[in-house]
Amino acid sequence: MDIEQRTKKIKKSILEIENFRSGSLSEQYNVCGKPGCRCKDTEAPKKHGPYYQASFNRDKKHSTMFVKKEYVKAIKREIKNYEKLKGLIDEWVNLSTTLSNQRYSTK
Repeated sequence: MDIEQRTKKIKKSILEIENFRSGSLSEQYNVCGKPGCRCKDTEAPKKHGPYYQASFNRDKKHSTMFVKKEYVKAIKREIKNYEKLKGLIDEWVNLSTTLSNQRYSTK
């Protein structure tokens, strides 16, 4: 497949990507402040959780938000879609640069 054909395929793939978001999703467990709670057991502590937190940067600002368990799968899919988008754009830039070099090289 030549560069122009691959570029068209990349553009089509980009248009097919549904919702996306940058960032990451973490699973967290916490210890509370209640004396005698199971999370403070000295032999077999059981922390509270899991709690899910999405972290992301937008407009040079770092943000986080808690995510309900029922939305975890959707958030993971959106993050995966963003990674796919970045990969396609990187490939497009590389192909475009190669094509430009071929067209305008003085060699």
